[in-house]
Amino acid sequence: MTATTDPATTPVRFVVLYATPSDIEAFERHYNDVHIPLAKQLPGLRRYTRSHEPAPLRGEPCYLVVMLDWDNMAALEAAFSSEIGRRTEEDATKLARYAPMRAMILQLGEV
Repeated sequence: MTATTDPATTPVRFVVLYATPSDIEAFERHYNDVHIPLAKQLPGLRRYTRSHEPAPLRGEPCYLVVMLDWDNMAALEAAFSSEIGRRTEEDATKLARYAPMRAMILQLGEV
């Protein structure tokens, strides 16, 4: 049996994985003082969580994993289309000078 998801009602999670920064102190300062306050203003954001130095079971380790949750894809898209969303994305490029990152969107359907 295959699970079906309705995009209008399926929660979504935006996940960012950061590699170890070239300058950890500068990265942490910018992330905590600038990026988090911006991201927490994203419209419709339900939850913001992060984990430093998660223990890898397979593959390469990473320095930081960040997860942001919205009610559905439309809410996430609206958040990143907003003025604060554009500012948050611009700031993410500033963080990238310290640490390469990967990002993905997960639909949180149940099976």
